[in-house]
Amino acid sequence: MTEPWISPFLDARAAETGAAQNTLLAYARDLEDFAAWLQRKGGTFQTAAQAQIEDYLIACAAEGLAAATRARRLSAIRQLFAFAFEEGLRQDNPALTIKGPGQARRLPKTLALEDVEKLIRAARDMGRTPEVRMRNTCLMELLYATGMRVSELVSLRLSAARGNPDMLLVRGKGDKERLVPLSQSAKDALGNWLAHRDGQEDLARKEGKPGSAYLFPSRSKSGHMTRVNFYQLIKSLAAFAHVDPATVTPHTLRHAFATHLLAGGADLRTIQTLLGHADVSTTEIYTHVLEDRLRDLVETHDPLATETRRSSGGSTSSEGQ
Repeated sequence: MTEPWISPFLDARAAETGAAQNTLLAYARDLEDFAAWLQRKGGTFQTAAQAQIEDYLIACAAEGLAAATRARRLSAIRQLFAFAFEEGLRQDNPALTIKGPGQARRLPKTLALEDVEKLIRAARDMGRTPEVRMRNTCLMELLYATGMRVSELVSLRLSAARGNPDMLLVRGKGDKERLVPLSQSAKDALGNWLAHRDGQEDLARKEGKPGSAYLFPSRSKSGHMTRVNFYQLIKSLAAFAHVDPATVTPHTLRHAFATHLLAGGADLRTIQTLLGHADVSTTEIYTHVLEDRLRDLVETHDPLATETRRSSGGSTSSEGQ
């Protein structure tokens, strides 16, 4: 039996914070799991105490759940009880002082520029028909040129691509919009695919069939290419390109976009804007790629470092005479 607090809590999150649908579904799954555990212990959200929440987290750890998963579940529980307290459903917040499990800060996995280039070349060559190859190329060029989330990419609307744009309007998490610039190769791939899509739309109208508002339409329930289908596509492209498929996911391509821009000199605030991160602290995980560049800058431009190299070279020369 679903706890009656979950639905109004999710409605509040959607209205107040603009939480994305995937985020709301994750909250629902985590809270329903906690509610089921409480029910087995004879409790409810109304009666749960701090000790029971802590026992639940211990039980999650005993099941072998990762620290990140336990931290996410505690976050959902904290938000639920904060909501209950604010709404007067409870007179206290039993989750207020509970500390979450420590998590190691993991560096995002990424791809070398050479591997990205192989994937894009594979997209141009792999596919049953010219139209499929054209679509695959557009997908890969747009993903790497913009760093979009895969959900943002597959749900792009035709209207966002009109007029040979230098920038795309992307609708991200919480329905927040942002503009992302396009590289010339991405613009070319988009223009080719858009011309094909316009032809498809004209043919559909002539045949009295409904067209599609999406840039990458499909017969799925959503009307556009699904994330699962795109995931399968890039795995096939990786195998075709002789890049280890285990290293290639939509997320590693997004990370490659950010990593390569930073290595090329872009600043964190720009990367934050392009990726659609609400907080720059989320973007700061990419700073590991700056270490080599900063070291090179110091060694190249620091007068003391330059003088040390000269002195070292001079003494070596003297010793050899």
